Amino acid sequence: MTWGEQNTEADAHSQLDYAVSRGVNYIDTAEMYPVPPRAETACRTERYLGSWLRGQARDRLVIATKITGPGRRDWLRGGRTAVSAENIREAVHDSLQRLQTDYIDLYQIHWPDRNVQMFGASAFDPHAEHPTVPVLEQIETMAELIGAGKIRHYGLSNESSWGVCQFTALARQHGLPSPVSIQNVYSLVSRQFDLDMAEVSFRENVPLLAYSPLAGGVLSGKYLGDAHPAGARFTLFPEFQPRNRRPSVALAAAEYSVLAAARGLALDQMALSFVRQRWFVRATIIGATSMEQLRRNIDSTGIELDAGTLAAIDDIHARYSTPAP
Repeated sequence: MTWGEQNTEADAHSQLDYAVSRGVNYIDTAEMYPVPPRAETACRTERYLGSWLRGQARDRLVIATKITGPGRRDWLRGGRTAVSAENIREAVHDSLQRLQTDYIDLYQIHWPDRNVQMFGASAFDPHAEHPTVPVLEQIETMAELIGAGKIRHYGLSNESSWGVCQFTALARQHGLPSPVSIQNVYSLVSRQFDLDMAEVSFRENVPLLAYSPLAGGVLSGKYLGDAHPAGARFTLFPEFQPRNRRPSVALAAAEYSVLAAARGLALDQMALSFVRQRWFVRATIIGATSMEQLRRNIDSTGIELDAGTLAAIDDIHARYSTPAP
């Protein structure tokens, strides 16, 4: 999600070559990337991935992208961002061209078409209701695209437990494909998935693709002590991801840092290992602006947290719960 803003096309290709050499095979992007999103850079990340992908063994990779939800990215499709049949078809067509591939393995709805609390909102607001595309129409269109061979599967993102249950129930009722995954935020400081979403994930067989496992870099430790390192995302874009900038997040990160040091671990590698070991997580989505960050992220797969460390993490979580919802 930084390729095209903080990273060049050459950077992106170097990172991809290295990641694949280390066994990474799932690559996740979105039509609106890079971030912070703006009209001048929209869709660059897909293009950078596509120029690399055309030279790869396609069947060895799992490529995922997303259609933007409504109301936040009005420069896409001339402002037509409802998750309607017409817009889904157009978005898939455009992503296929940018990615330079014949099919997308996992096509995701970046956020719901309907009114729902997300991106740090702490409560549902019934006064924010607006006209919305029926869930069944969205499922039927995904089924159509699967039948046409343009996508292999579809998934949800930034979705609620009610939304996941609507998708799975309607899919069963009408004999249509169900979503195979949900991509929501999950980290040491964002653990709301542990509650009803974990039950839904288990009962409906919709595993989590955990994004922002380092809380936008807060759990790398680079912002500890109110530091503002040059070139870091929150230094460059101080208004980005306000949920990860709350004072309680910084306090929690400091405590997790002390725990990691006591266990002989780096904070970033403890944070990534924790997410990877959760029973409902199918993939931990990492993002790096430098090769050193990427190496550290991938190296964390060699770390397994013991029961004592996990219990100590839960002790800190009991004090800070989910400061970055």
